[in-house]
Amino acid sequence: MRIDIISCVPRLLESPFSHSILQRAQDKGLVEVVVHDLRDFSTSKSRQVDDYAFGGGAGMVMTIEPIDACVSHLKSQRAYEEVIYMTPDGERLDQSVSNELSLKGNLIILCGHYKGVDERVRESLITREISVGDYVLSGGELAAAVLADSVIRLVPGVLSDETSALTDSFQDDLLAPPVYTRPANYKGMEVPEVLLSGHQKKIEDWRYDQAVERTKARRPNLWKE
Repeated sequence: MRIDIISCVPRLLESPFSHSILQRAQDKGLVEVVVHDLRDFSTSKSRQVDDYAFGGGAGMVMTIEPIDACVSHLKSQRAYEEVIYMTPDGERLDQSVSNELSLKGNLIILCGHYKGVDERVRESLITREISVGDYVLSGGELAAAVLADSVIRLVPGVLSDETSALTDSFQDDLLAPPVYTRPANYKGMEVPEVLLSGHQKKIEDWRYDQAVERTKARRPNLWKE
């Protein structure tokens, strides 16, 4: 998998992809993440990528020319299955979206900034719009990192235990059950006895029941009879 991220503030993305699972995924050659500075595609001497909105109003708007130039440059090198724009009014990112995107080959992610992008970008260049929640960030970089993380960890071979991702919250429309580790008794707080029983069927039944109860209590909107 290759993920190309287009940003006018690329340094914001240096840290998320330089540590832990995301770094190891790249070191293993399982995923390639390339961050592109949108300003490199500006025709302005000042490397400007924004301008005032027609009709007035507060805030600046990302212009179409450098975005089109960058996307066209990338598409001239390889085929992409999705060109994604991170925006608060896109479809809500959930586990099913991450699962779907993890099966793709090459993705472009465009990070919004300022008051957003010229609408013609969305109409002519973007194939999918995704939101990480009903709130506004200073830019799409952190949202792009969240999306990339949720997708990359699902790529086969990225996690040392590939079954781990299959038991994450939301994979089966349930929250994950509580988990415990040693010591079995800490200041009088004990691990449920069933987890120490060694009886795997009983343990799996307990975990399922706990997942159901936790989902009903914390996220009733997810619960399906």
